[in-house]
Amino acid sequence: MISLLMLTLVGSLATTIVAEDPLFIYPDVFNDPERDAFFYGKFPDDFKWSTATSAYQIEGAWNVSDKGESIWDTFTHMGGKVANDDTGDVACNSYEKYEEDVQMIKSMGVSNYRFSLSWPRLLPDGTVDSASTDGLAYYNNLIDELLANNIAPQVTLYHWDIPQALEERGGFLSDDFSQWFENYADYCFEKFGDRVEFWITFNEPWIVAVLGYGQGVFAPGNDDLAEDVYTAAHNLLLGHGKAYRKYDNDYRQTQGGMIGITLNSDYIEPFDRSDPSDVTAADRSLRFGLGWFANPVFKNGDYPSVMKEKIAYKSAKQGYNQSRLPEFTAEEQEMLKGSSDFFGLNHYTTSYASTDDSYEVDVSLPASYYKDSDVVSWKDEAWPGSGSGWLQVVPWGIRRLVNWISGEYGSDLPIYVTENGVSTADVYDLDDTIRINYYTSYINELLKAIVIDGVNVKGYTAWSLMDNFEWGAGYTERFGLYYVDFTKENRPREPKESANTYARIISDNGFIKPNSALVSRGSVGLILGSALVLVINMFNF
Repeated sequence: MISLLMLTLVGSLATTIVAEDPLFIYPDVFNDPERDAFFYGKFPDDFKWSTATSAYQIEGAWNVSDKGESIWDTFTHMGGKVANDDTGDVACNSYEKYEEDVQMIKSMGVSNYRFSLSWPRLLPDGTVDSASTDGLAYYNNLIDELLANNIAPQVTLYHWDIPQALEERGGFLSDDFSQWFENYADYCFEKFGDRVEFWITFNEPWIVAVLGYGQGVFAPGNDDLAEDVYTAAHNLLLGHGKAYRKYDNDYRQTQGGMIGITLNSDYIEPFDRSDPSDVTAADRSLRFGLGWFANPVFKNGDYPSVMKEKIAYKSAKQGYNQSRLPEFTAEEQEMLKGSSDFFGLNHYTTSYASTDDSYEVDVSLPASYYKDSDVVSWKDEAWPGSGSGWLQVVPWGIRRLVNWISGEYGSDLPIYVTENGVSTADVYDLDDTIRINYYTSYINELLKAIVIDGVNVKGYTAWSLMDNFEWGAGYTERFGLYYVDFTKENRPREPKESANTYARIISDNGFIKPNSALVSRGSVGLILGSALVLVINMFNF
């Protein structure tokens, strides 16, 4: 009941005050005065502004010194796996140019920088016994350079580049994975925790499990959507839980930091809100995607009941002796429950959903994660596009998603948007209007969520600092606030106009309308937003 109520409440969100002549960023598509009108106001004084990258996507130096190979080194070198057979061998060469990167970050006025550590650069064979002095020095230098420029590091332990040596021992499918990851995390906490106060264990577990171990289109290229996709996710969650408890027990008191996990999700909108089956399908889709990882961490230490029930039923019909979805022990559930200090959210786009009645359990058809939820989803062709086929611009989706998260996992839970951005094709265009409009509209929707709806969003991260290696798309898609010329050996960077736009938003800490009564409007929004939160909490039992 609470799920359907939440989607109904989220769907009814509207700006508190509609201007007489409202401004719309996308007037031809999104022009509902109550939903889409631009909102002027400021973010809380302690709001954290950030931008982000990841190790494999920018560092290069793939075989410098004693660095070990990662699964992405191996995957890209196979050929035929990435557009144009691109690799991250050099990428943005941030291994050599990190000082310049820090100045780029500083110029935008962000208070934080999210980056990831390369596990095989620090521990070439994945174990502490192989620790690299070169890798340790590189990250020490980067962290120190950030702090010297008053930029707080937000460090991701795993952004998709497990050492190839561990992959050859089973990787995420091995029962030993969680211990490998705990040992690696322990090493990082010990070496960097005196200067790092914001840790993320895993970036986008859904991608690791589904694209890496299910479809095989990302490294390591394992294709089993029936069982391995769930095994990889299960072991990842256990690794997260162990790393969180290690920090909590051994480091938190002396280092005083926060640690959590970052999950990715589209917002899933019921195609027809008047159709209960569509509303149920949208909720089920969120639980099979976001809830798959959020439920064990932020609720009861276990998978969503709808996942357990559907997969168990289908597994039995398909001839399996047990559910394809692994089970947590009581001890593991206790370890996982509450194992994040914040909700890290990566969000880019929105999808429609309806119930899929076309799939009947048939032993002649292969079992698949994508069929287990009985949901069909798609995007509206009228929504503005981008340089990526999967990413269409739907600003109101981020507001509805953070409201859903707040209602589902607790209104007191701090939410940090740890990635949000848009791509263009591989073109030289510094006047990137598409990105200016995207950031302006999505950040404005977050402001509505905070001021009007009372959602506890504490920070925002723009993806990405600069154009970089975009996984399967190679260098054919560009997400950066800075343009990188990959045809030149020294990989020169240039700011796009979106970097200036983002800097202005940060400087203003929001959106200021000249001669407007911001305090009055914000106060009304907070009052009504608090009322909405109160209604949600009444049903959050």
